[in-house]
Amino acid sequence: MTLLKCLQTNLRRIRKEQGLTQAQLAESASVEYKAYQALEAGTANPTLKTLERLAKALKVHGEELFRR
Repeated sequence: MTLLKCLQTNLRRIRKEQGLTQAQLAESASVEYKAYQALEAGTANPTLKTLERLAKALKVHGEELFRR
């Protein structure tokens, strides 16, 4: 599994476990909604800053986003 696929899978899993919609997570992480959708779809390459914002909004360590 590629890192991007791990990221895509973990973002979706953690977001759903926390009962958040894509729009809610994007807003709380200060990420554009369409950009977040592209991340979950695996069609975008996020910056480290974006990954930090998402991890913070999800209240997880950054490495959790890439766990296989």
